[in-house]
Amino acid sequence: MSELVSYANNDGIGVITIDNPPVNASSQRVRQALAPILARIAQAGDVKAVLLRCEGRTFMAGADIREFDAVDIPLPDPNEIHSLLESLAVPAIAVLHGSVLGGGLELALACHYRVAQGSTQLGLPEVTLGLLPGAGGTQRLPRLIGVCNALDMILTGKPISAGRALQIGLVDEIFDADLDIHAMEFARLVADGDMHARILKDRPLELGQEDSTAMSRWLDSLPPKDRGGHGARACLQAVKMAAELSFDQGLAFERASFLECKASIESKALRHAFFAEREAAKIPDLPEGLALRPVTSVGIVGAGTMGIGIAMSFASAGIPVVLHDLSVETLARAKETIRRTYGASVDKGRISAQDAERFCNLLRTEANDMSLASCDLIIEAAFESLEIKQGIFKRLGKVAKSGAILASNTSSLDVNKLAQASGRAADVLGMHFFSPANIMRLLEVVRADLTAPDVLATVMRLGKIIGKVPVVSGVCFGFIGNRMLEDYLRETEFLILEGASPAFIDKALEDFGMAMGPCRMIDMAGVDVAAKVVIEQKKAGALPDDPAYRLVVQKLHEIGRFGQKTGRGYYRYEGRKPVEDADVEPLFAELAATHGIERRNDITAQEVVQRCLYPLITEGYRILEEGIAYRAGDIDVVWLSGYGFPAYRGGPMFYARTLGEAELAKRITSYATKRGNPFGYWDIPESLSEAGR
Repeated sequence: MSELVSYANNDGIGVITIDNPPVNASSQRVRQALAPILARIAQAGDVKAVLLRCEGRTFMAGADIREFDAVDIPLPDPNEIHSLLESLAVPAIAVLHGSVLGGGLELALACHYRVAQGSTQLGLPEVTLGLLPGAGGTQRLPRLIGVCNALDMILTGKPISAGRALQIGLVDEIFDADLDIHAMEFARLVADGDMHARILKDRPLELGQEDSTAMSRWLDSLPPKDRGGHGARACLQAVKMAAELSFDQGLAFERASFLECKASIESKALRHAFFAEREAAKIPDLPEGLALRPVTSVGIVGAGTMGIGIAMSFASAGIPVVLHDLSVETLARAKETIRRTYGASVDKGRISAQDAERFCNLLRTEANDMSLASCDLIIEAAFESLEIKQGIFKRLGKVAKSGAILASNTSSLDVNKLAQASGRAADVLGMHFFSPANIMRLLEVVRADLTAPDVLATVMRLGKIIGKVPVVSGVCFGFIGNRMLEDYLRETEFLILEGASPAFIDKALEDFGMAMGPCRMIDMAGVDVAAKVVIEQKKAGALPDDPAYRLVVQKLHEIGRFGQKTGRGYYRYEGRKPVEDADVEPLFAELAATHGIERRNDITAQEVVQRCLYPLITEGYRILEEGIAYRAGDIDVVWLSGYGFPAYRGGPMFYARTLGEAELAKRITSYATKRGNPFGYWDIPESLSEAGR
């Protein structure tokens, strides 16, 4: 008897129990253990019904994704297990709790009945990995709940509640308590019934007019195959084949499509992103079992846009927050903004009115910084000035209680200098939230030279609690994300000076897959904010001594074109809609002439993508060489979670590998030759040069 799967006969009811922690994932070992048990039950005459259940906090929550790296799925094939289960001469009942996802739901669909706890979530999320359900999901699910409902589940990848599953016929009963006891009673109730009509593979499926309309609507809404739509389009086609082919033919079509998708760059990229996000939480040199510092209250210094968003992130996670600012008027505006933002979420049905009120009550505003003295974590979210922030940290070092963690939300400044100013450097690190902080998932956790291990571990864990994706960065200008962004924006501005319009640049990069082009992004974030970072870093000597460097954003700032907030930036705005503005073209031409930059009309979209992304990628290699990031995957997570890099390309470092590092180095060298390289913009990092050999 395998330790992963056990079997017992409970007075004529066979009970199969899977115990494969932490999430009972389907794996080769689980299937190897299940096969002989199901074969033995099929031969036994002492069983009236079978319960299939899982130990722990969840039913099977998917397959072991690492098996997807193999050319073929390791035997026994999941379809073999499902066939054994489905062909039993007695009813098989899946007993569902926790998360029933992917291969777990496909296993449950092979059973004749499904009963669930009220809190259960059920879904087929394979499309989020660029795949389709590969073990009967596209064939059995539409036969059970109809094509329209099946498409909604398969193409969104979003789980549904047990209540919704009961409503559409995915589960047969819901039991809120004593699930195993009720499941046993249910098994005895159905043991003598005719379960042949419950065998999903034998149910006919025909497409009605509503189904065909739904398929057409979905097809029109999906992205192109080469821009993230490969897996979704395969899902849609497999469901269509469920109605046009026999079950066995449809199953074969589904498997062939699954294997094709599995081999695609899209799926490999999405699977890389999946694992990279989980790997980013692991800090190589932190000791196991490290005790964390308690964080039961948080203080925020600065009630501007970032401070408000950070405060809401903690309040929404149930953590009390003190929002401090010297200006009473600023605090009053912040309080109103917070209440209005939560109210908008209520209006959209995202949270309840009761939750909104509870979150608001967890936030209090204070003009006296002594109100921060009892907080376990204090986050500075003031203006991006080293002098101002050093003054705040000097004060926090005196105000904060012993053991409190002190963090800065700086996007680029030297956290070591802030730590030194506090007088308690071991308690200090960076917590770089991204705007809007209450929505954006990324949290760069900046480990200063003297940051205590338990401080780092505590903040990484806290990031998860507030729903963020925390990634550790070392101290350098811009950390991981903004340091790489600097090269991206540099080439954006040079392209503008050479004659490319902001709209042309944005479209080229959005067609590549970026969520937003760089000019629209700067306009939204604030031209003034971006320009002040450049100005501060030029003063500090952190940027190249090139008079044309980032000239465009500084000039737009100088003439008051601050972006969306003023209705003009790289674009002019009709509400929030960007519109090309002819007024900026003469400005760009004048700047180019002043600095001897030749204007061209032969810039292509391909050149835009390469010139903006290749320097960004090479900076990623330097970041790894310097130990600023632990892993290439960490860099990818930063760009996927915080900067809108297309997930189906896996992040900039994964994308570099798909291009081929030798080819990437060759193309960078060609730009150095064509454009000139007096400031080292097109230098090739040593690690990339070595990888490309």
